[in-house]
Amino acid sequence: MGVLTGETRLQGESAMKAYFIMVWIATACLGFVLSGCGPRQQNDKKVVAYVAVDQNYSEPVLQAFSRKTGIEVLTVYDAEAAKTTGLVQRLIAEKGRPQADVFWNGEFAQTIQLKEKGVLASYASPSAADIPSMVRDPENYWCGFAGRARVLIINTKCVAPHEYPRSIRDLLDARWPAEKVALSYPVFGTAATHAAALYVAWGPDKAREFFEQLKARRIRIVPGNSVVRDLVVAGRAIWGVTDTDDAASAIARGAPVSVVFPDQDSGGLGTLMIPGTVALIAGAPHGEEAKALIDYLLSREVERQLVQSGWCHLPLRECGVKPLHIAVTGVKAMGLDLEAVYRAIERAKREMAELFVQ
Repeated sequence: MGVLTGETRLQGESAMKAYFIMVWIATACLGFVLSGCGPRQQNDKKVVAYVAVDQNYSEPVLQAFSRKTGIEVLTVYDAEAAKTTGLVQRLIAEKGRPQADVFWNGEFAQTIQLKEKGVLASYASPSAADIPSMVRDPENYWCGFAGRARVLIINTKCVAPHEYPRSIRDLLDARWPAEKVALSYPVFGTAATHAAALYVAWGPDKAREFFEQLKARRIRIVPGNSVVRDLVVAGRAIWGVTDTDDAASAIARGAPVSVVFPDQDSGGLGTLMIPGTVALIAGAPHGEEAKALIDYLLSREVERQLVQSGWCHLPLRECGVKPLHIAVTGVKAMGLDLEAVYRAIERAKREMAELFVQ
């Protein structure tokens, strides 16, 4: 997660084009580094994992797997600019000759896309037996675990508790100066998934109208959730929308921020819960080792570790530990069908690009 330097508010068409050219290059050139994770071993027991979960959270898990099993994990991480999209496009490009064995994603929509593209293989992991069916593919092409959520992150030096925003609709509230409210591009990553979820919850026309109003209001649209976090931490934004892991990392550093789960009132929409996902690649070169890694990732042990590390704040099972830095008791989720969100995402992303990419 990069630390923001310089002005992030877009300075017209040239800045927009420059940013998205950067994203295209990051994806097209596949600027990823293949690196060993865990102890180097002089044997053939290895597995290749493409990982779209931040390395500081995922690498300790993979190292623990290697120590436990003796299987070496070779990892390819996503480029920050391209979010998960670069790895997904790489997996699609490699479909006829797969290089990866396992895809570990921080969200679900693009994992479902890989299933639709025929990139994934069905595997019913025994570790998934106690994971709720709503976050498991009915045909076992992917499985969710270690959930996060979309939250409002607020600078406590700028906003008193009784004035905190309580809904994503507060992005439109004129009492907040537009340039002091931040949202990441709803074209990539969890911001795009959130937009698609609103298309399902509100209907496409109402959701698009909401984002048209955000554009007309000229709120601050920035390259990523971590940028939203850093702006709020620095006081350059009063509040914004990000993910629980980004918010928790700021709280852990002692930053003057607080978190609100949006739309929790009676009859409210609820917040978007985002499970991570793991999937077996069709034709995986190291099939047995891949299944062993998937079994491990879907274990309660790993979900507990991801809660303790600050990545996961909405575990899908009782793990015996409390999430770090953010209280999550009684959080109301949007409760949407994940497949429905996936089916909405292409239209949502296309229309978001029409609005916010010049």
